[in-house]
Amino acid sequence: MNNNLIFPVTAAEYPEVTELWERSVRATHDFLSEEDILFFRPLILNEFLPMVTLFCTKTTGGQISGFIGIAEDKIEMLFIDPDCRGKGLGKRLLNYAIAQKHITQVDVNEQNPQAVGFYLNCGFEVVARSERDGMGKAYPILQLRLKARS
Repeated sequence: MNNNLIFPVTAAEYPEVTELWERSVRATHDFLSEEDILFFRPLILNEFLPMVTLFCTKTTGGQISGFIGIAEDKIEMLFIDPDCRGKGLGKRLLNYAIAQKHITQVDVNEQNPQAVGFYLNCGFEVVARSERDGMGKAYPILQLRLKARS
């Protein structure tokens, strides 16, 4: 892996990013149904990816191993290839977003305890909760904000 490099994602890479998104969701979002995944997949590719600024990590072979999507001061998405989890890629992408893009917020599925724990361990705190996600589906969302650093 290219351990220290963060790359911008181009529109030509959206299909690869979407495939990584699906592999990651299938590995971590066990609360989603097959119907949900099939519902979200084209939205990710055609609507959600173009709405954010994307950065990624890549393997030495050039495949995208993780990505983060940012809009203003908020992380909109952060996904790591299941084969690359536990290697610090999420933390590297998160730290890049905090240091270089000045993000301070992220929403996370309450039913994804690994993601919730990741953000809490990285200095975020829960500031609000919603019973439904942004699409109106009954998946509770926690709104997190980066704690003020002293």
